[in-house]
Amino acid sequence: MAGDELTAVVVDDHPAVRAGVAHWLASGDPPIRTIAEGDDVRVAWLDGADADVVILDLHLGGATPALGDLRRLAGGGRRVVVYSMRADDDIALQCLELGALSYLTKAEGAQYLVEAARAAAGGRPYTPPSLAGALAADRSTNRPALSARETEVLVEWFQSESKDFVAHRLGISQNTVNSHLERIRVKYAQIGREAPTKAALVARAIQDGLISVDDL
Repeated sequence: MAGDELTAVVVDDHPAVRAGVAHWLASGDPPIRTIAEGDDVRVAWLDGADADVVILDLHLGGATPALGDLRRLAGGGRRVVVYSMRADDDIALQCLELGALSYLTKAEGAQYLVEAARAAAGGRPYTPPSLAGALAADRSTNRPALSARETEVLVEWFQSESKDFVAHRLGISQNTVNSHLERIRVKYAQIGREAPTKAALVARAIQDGLISVDDL
């Protein structure tokens, strides 16, 4: 943030959408300046690395939602607003679980997007009408409520060959790694989705959007 000015980076595979979002943000009060935009999430790490908020389309030229990109952005401390064509509740809730501060459908207009971007730039969540409906309907009966640390340990373990390496990467003991993984298995078992092996946990994590195949 430069002084009181708020800035954004817009990631969307449609140039017209990027131009429209940038115009909406610039027209707000106070305005939000778009410092970078592009159709690849790398723009958020390069030209838009200093932006206060990332406006992220969930589908960037493909059928697979960019949940891995969202997790990496949120894990890297970026403040993300997901702006998507998808209006199903499950994907909205997954995005919140992965660290998005807000989720808006593209049926929701400038007023809500600008308010969401302003809130996210300040590190605050924002609930537009569609997300309020998803939250009200959420019973979370089919996904375990993993803590941020449990999710971090799980993803590191999938990307590592040993628990020793996970412990070293995260600065914790191997016993702590084992404790986190055991709690995760218990949580899955409690909702009737047992995952006794590493392969089973990988499958559950992909189903729940914690990782994508590209992350492995």
